[in-house]
Amino acid sequence: MRRVLGVLCGLLVLSLSALAQLPVVATSAVLADLVEKVGGEEVVVASIIPAGFCPAHYDLRPSDLLAIARAELVLYHGIEPWLETMLANVNPDARVEQLSGAWNTPQPMLEKAQAIAGLLAELLPDQAEDFSARAQALTNEVKALEEELLARAAELGLGEVPAIVMAWQADFARWLGLNVVATYPPEERLSLKDLAELVELGRQAQAALVIDNLQSGVSFGGRLAHELAAVHVVLTNFPGALPGAVDLPTMLRVNAEAVFSAVESLKG
Repeated sequence: MRRVLGVLCGLLVLSLSALAQLPVVATSAVLADLVEKVGGEEVVVASIIPAGFCPAHYDLRPSDLLAIARAELVLYHGIEPWLETMLANVNPDARVEQLSGAWNTPQPMLEKAQAIAGLLAELLPDQAEDFSARAQALTNEVKALEEELLARAAELGLGEVPAIVMAWQADFARWLGLNVVATYPPEERLSLKDLAELVELGRQAQAALVIDNLQSGVSFGGRLAHELAAVHVVLTNFPGALPGAVDLPTMLRVNAEAVFSAVESLKG
């Protein structure tokens, strides 16, 4: 009997704990990761768009609608054309916040973490200190990683390596120190004429790398790299899409290591 009562008490505690959590919907793995890191046990997070998908092209599932209907806070980037109409129909009372702009380099990533800490503190003021402390811990982790990666980039002389970069990875490439000689948009906007022009530009600049973004398609970049006899590097803008990139800090590391390996192969 005692054992049964103990189990029932444990289930009751778990149920009460779940009820106390703030239900949050994040449209992407990026925002979900930040909410989980800053919110801790005080939040329960549902992520809508799988890591390998472009947010603008994602088709909603019934489970997504259910998660949004239950949410008290919804976070989005501003690149999800389906969100506003869906919210108006499914959950017009939710707190909705747009965290726009890039996130694949340390500074904007950490700015979003601080913004999330502030939002959570407004909704759960008793836990405000905890949110702030977790955001600061993440800041310390990412700053240390940034110092390590930039030191490695400088050691490899990335500033002397000309690269053509998919536009959504251009900020990352420049942060890492690469000499970005040209950028290109998602491949559905590109033509054979664009390919010819980039090949000509790349040959003039002696481009050694073509850096692609996984979520926007990699066929065009692969063909461009082939034409230039350059190394084709595929990076991700979302954690969970490449092996080892399980969260935002490891995504930074995995992306940087992919570039470092490519540069080392050029020098080897």
